[in-house]
Amino acid sequence: MEKEVKFSLVFRDMWQSAGKYVPRVDQLVKVAPAIIEMDCFDRVETNGGGFEQVNLLFGENPNKAVREWTKPFHEAGIQTHMLDRALNGLRMSPVPADVRKLFYKVKKAQGTDITRTFCGLNDVRNIIPSIGYAHDAGMISQCCLCITYSPVHTVEYYLDMAKQLIDAGCDEICIKDMAGIGRPVFLGKIVAGIKKIKDITIQYHSHAGPGFNMASILEVCKAGCDYVDVGMEPLSWGTGHADVISVQAMLKDAGFKVREINMHAYMKVRSMIQEFMDDFLGLYISPRNRLMNSLLIGPGLPGGMMGSLMADLETNLESINKYKAKRNLPFMTQDELLIKLFNEVSYVWPRVGYPCLVTPFSQYVKNLAMMNVIQMEKGKERWGMIADDIWDMILGKAGKLPGELAPEIVEKANREGRKFFTGNPQDNYPDQLEKYRQMMWEKKWETGEDDEELFEYAMHPAQYEAYKSGKAKADFLEDVKKRREEKEVSHMAGDQTKVLTVDVNGQAYRVTVAFGDVHPDKLAGAAPAGGQTAAPAPAGEGKEVLSPLEGKFFLTKSAQETPVKVGDKVNQGDVICYVEAMKTYNAIRAEFSGTITAICVNSGDSVSEDDVLMKIL
Repeated sequence: MEKEVKFSLVFRDMWQSAGKYVPRVDQLVKVAPAIIEMDCFDRVETNGGGFEQVNLLFGENPNKAVREWTKPFHEAGIQTHMLDRALNGLRMSPVPADVRKLFYKVKKAQGTDITRTFCGLNDVRNIIPSIGYAHDAGMISQCCLCITYSPVHTVEYYLDMAKQLIDAGCDEICIKDMAGIGRPVFLGKIVAGIKKIKDITIQYHSHAGPGFNMASILEVCKAGCDYVDVGMEPLSWGTGHADVISVQAMLKDAGFKVREINMHAYMKVRSMIQEFMDDFLGLYISPRNRLMNSLLIGPGLPGGMMGSLMADLETNLESINKYKAKRNLPFMTQDELLIKLFNEVSYVWPRVGYPCLVTPFSQYVKNLAMMNVIQMEKGKERWGMIADDIWDMILGKAGKLPGELAPEIVEKANREGRKFFTGNPQDNYPDQLEKYRQMMWEKKWETGEDDEELFEYAMHPAQYEAYKSGKAKADFLEDVKKRREEKEVSHMAGDQTKVLTVDVNGQAYRVTVAFGDVHPDKLAGAAPAGGQTAAPAPAGEGKEVLSPLEGKFFLTKSAQETPVKVGDKVNQGDVICYVEAMKTYNAIRAEFSGTITAICVNSGDSVSEDDVLMKIL
């Protein structure tokens, strides 16, 4: 009898592997019937990971999006699944246990069937609680083996991990090859080994970027894999996933039983995806992410991160070139920065203990590498800026690292008086739900159906507040407007324009330079780098606290912290605020003791490097 292989459309991941955002809820509801009409999918990934934060950044309610988006699939008998970052829930930093429990109850009530739980450290202590939370909520618990390629990540390593998860009661195993660097034969051995432990449902997830994944799909299916994640044009391949048409044809030829594809419906979905890209989503998709790149084999960065990475590079490049402009040094190109970053990731990764390069640890390693590149380009030392969340990973607060730390990292930790942790990671993050419930009561905010608004606030406090205030939508619409104007300028100039960062009397400006006959009205006016209009600092005496990088300013990153205010006394080394960049909160510490005399920006505001954040006297 033919072995059947079923397909799951990873619609959420398709978008986030290509760019920064996913479609709005109205667009999701529009495309759902056509996806169902394709009649080849048994599962669809509807939410999870960055999905919730993306909706908040739009200034829209993610709970409404999940409920409306999952409903048509339920009615059609198609299972929905989502991504859960274990200890980190749906965000980049650890989540209290009570918030994790509520997370599962809310998502089940909203219509999600399966939670795909992973830990980037492959620490089963972080995953196993989610098995119980899923079962208590009536959900299917699918647990991940995060695949990477290193001296410590062997077939035996993964089989031992799978056995622990199976013994703990998981319902399914996902082979999460998030960077697509798992070698095909290696993956086949893992799947075959798991099936010997128990004939459990196995789903394979991979990305196309490095070029292995079609061969890998064939190998894991031969070894007994039951479900394969696929994408579709125009968001397949590149940093995305193999296209369902190619996978279906390959498996059919190999003798597997697979469902036929309604090609009329496929073209409808394809057309809608392009329509959404033309609307605004394409403004956030780098053309480079549509290409496959064997250079990804070395750094092993995941496809799901490459979309945001290319967007981040623009900001990072501006920061570096702002420094170079002030010193009359040659500007760096984006390609040069990308190669430097890939090389630095390869240097950093083994030295911080080989965490699997998947969210959030892929971002941590990438951010650490990027900070090293930026610091070294500015004549400073490597390891000069390490965010608190990255330190938590290094110190063991997020779980046990698969490998050993380099002596230089251990020495730096000891020199700074940081303590290593070997206990249960969840113990570091006490329950907070009632604190957020009280805060919502004080603000007169509803906790929502099934406490879903309470959950959202506790999971994403800063983004939720920006959503509720209307600031998120205003910022998003302004950003879309700016990107459309820049695109229009480039189009009208016949691709004879180039956006450069130049220095004028110490202020960096982004200007559009045109070559050839271009009417001046078609060119965007110069604006300070980072998109912010220079404004006079509020009154206040004292030394200036400058932003060390571009990003968004926040006084706190969680409800556990009390924001500083004008008049507060601070000591040298105290954390006084944060700059959120590349999805990581970077702590800004007082470089001297004194009294805060001015806070010069509002929480949630974008800041450029060297902007004045505060004054201390």
